[in-house]
Amino acid sequence: MYISIIYKRVGFMRQNKQLKINGGSKPRSLIKQIWRCRHVYIILLPVILYYIIFSYLPIGGNVMAFQKYSLVKGITGSKWVGLDNFKMFLSTYNFWNLLRNTLRLSIYTLVVGFPITIIFSLLLNEVKNLKFKKVVQTVTYMPHFISAVVMCSIVILFLASEGAINDLITSLGFKRVAFMTKASYFPTIYVVQHLWQSLGWSSIMFIAAIAGVDQEQYEAAYIDGAGRFRQAIHVTLPGIADTIIIVLILNIGGLLNVGTQKILLLQNPSIYETADVVGTYVYRRTLVEGGNFGYSTAISVFNSLINLALLITSNKISKWFSGKGLF
Repeated sequence: MYISIIYKRVGFMRQNKQLKINGGSKPRSLIKQIWRCRHVYIILLPVILYYIIFSYLPIGGNVMAFQKYSLVKGITGSKWVGLDNFKMFLSTYNFWNLLRNTLRLSIYTLVVGFPITIIFSLLLNEVKNLKFKKVVQTVTYMPHFISAVVMCSIVILFLASEGAINDLITSLGFKRVAFMTKASYFPTIYVVQHLWQSLGWSSIMFIAAIAGVDQEQYEAAYIDGAGRFRQAIHVTLPGIADTIIIVLILNIGGLLNVGTQKILLLQNPSIYETADVVGTYVYRRTLVEGGNFGYSTAISVFNSLINLALLITSNKISKWFSGKGLF
């Protein structure tokens, strides 16, 4: 959207495909158009390079998924094994447990976090005291800029047997709870920690979308007798429906990309039953147990294919029900 605005301002996007030069109808060459808008391309250059270097060039490394990769021989000299790495992963004894844990954490995070983020944005939009609103935004945005290591360390300290949460529990007359050694507690701990760190930052997009809703619609709803709650339901939510759909589709398309770093920092062997996901399994097999890079790459490719299928499926379902989609 912002790039389109820039293009419009510099005159690059025009309805007519030909530009009149000196009263003629000669079309302007592509090179001349690029040179005329060189400032826009200079602004875009760092972004383009970023995606080329970190998103597109690494795609070539997926060849390792079909090899018995050797660091000494490299990609060109390693032995081809076809689909053996994929078969090995699909037949591993804990494959279904890894997949189940990954989907459980991702879906749990989506089902809890996504609606809460929208509700938080709606509530924040209703705050009329600007000073209080800025304080709330600052407090909720701040955890996003704190390292995951620090955030997970705080969670572990608070939930420890001698931590603040257990001290509060004992002060109420109950026994201490071993939060970090019971597998059944881990999904909730992970989701709450993730929500704490990402709530404010994730709400920025919805707050920006709410700011773009036509104010005349609120005035018309007020004249018709709608209160603040009905205005939020019948004006604000329909006004940001496109943003909600796009963000939801993107989140569904990344269901298997659960926060591996946070899980590694929070987990321990006693809670592997619910805390061991595909990402942590890849980490152990690659860096801890001996560096089978071909096998780990195959798992990553498997993840990407599943995410792609989920993205396409969710987009089609959205189009069927609402007529709107990401593409």
